[in-house]
Amino acid sequence: MWLYNVRVKTSDFEYELPEELIAQTPVEPRDSSRLMVLDRAKKLVHHCRFGDILEYLSPGDVLVFNDSRVMPARLYGRRENTGGRAEVLLLRRSGDGLWQALVKPAKRLLKGARIEIQTGSEDKTGPTLLAEVVDTGAGGIRQLRFSDESLLPTAGETPLPPYIHTPLENVERYQTVYATRDGSVAAPTAGLHFTPGLLDRIHQRGVKCCFVTLHVGLDTFRPVTEEDPIEHPVYHEYGIVSQETADELKNAKQQGRRIVCVGTTTARLLEYVFNKTRGNLDAFAGWVDLFILPGYRFGCIDALVTNFHLPRSTLLMLVSAFAGGELIKRAYSTAIEQGYRFYSFGDAMLIL
Repeated sequence: MWLYNVRVKTSDFEYELPEELIAQTPVEPRDSSRLMVLDRAKKLVHHCRFGDILEYLSPGDVLVFNDSRVMPARLYGRRENTGGRAEVLLLRRSGDGLWQALVKPAKRLLKGARIEIQTGSEDKTGPTLLAEVVDTGAGGIRQLRFSDESLLPTAGETPLPPYIHTPLENVERYQTVYATRDGSVAAPTAGLHFTPGLLDRIHQRGVKCCFVTLHVGLDTFRPVTEEDPIEHPVYHEYGIVSQETADELKNAKQQGRRIVCVGTTTARLLEYVFNKTRGNLDAFAGWVDLFILPGYRFGCIDALVTNFHLPRSTLLMLVSAFAGGELIKRAYSTAIEQGYRFYSFGDAMLIL
């Protein structure tokens, strides 16, 4: 689902980033990362540390987090007929023992192909798990049937983005401290900056913290390759908004209190539900396919915590729609000049 009223080109969201600014490791503690604050009304940019976010939050604000947890979605195996290497990235469960996945090499993994995957959390000496390709799709997507779905948690590894080349000493560092629902193939990275102590201070300030779920999949991380972004295929990601959270958000809107989204995934889910329910913000559980481009009118969210995103990405398009393209371009240029760290383990931005 596309919602926009101006035409843009994918090349409008291109920028040059020095490779050394791609963060390879997270900072410690989490809230010591840098924070760039964008004031949309005044077109101003401020610089501070993430722990200073309290200065920009007010009692009565509602801070909304995505509690999805990254699952061990990357699997390595051998093709049964040749012994050649195979790689699987699980995207979402589609039925009993059935999963949608990205596979490599896609040209050799056609319908009927079988992959042998060793299980066992560390030593990989557990039973062999078989994955059979039962259907094919475009872009390397396959429907796989697993011989024993219960073995999946010990068969896979936590997938890191391809631009991170340094192994993590602690894979939990690629999870938010509040992640509870397995289902994502990439972290909702804006939330990586929060610590339990910071969350306590936010609560003490009178800010309400609510949780929703959007399991991160292809809609979040697949790059836009078409010059006209309208031609970019929109996939589906599963989202949940509980009745308790829906009631809190509805009350906030009625009382004029700010809804501050942590992450673009949270923003897309809330805007999708807002549009679907005609502004009623009802409870929701289902598939989300909202692609936000400049020209979109936000109806639900008032502020956004986010990271610095890849060029030509749907995430950069979303923040440009929220903050305005010129302000985002200026902010990104400033971030590069001042040595901000980019992408998943990088610094953060608060758009007010």
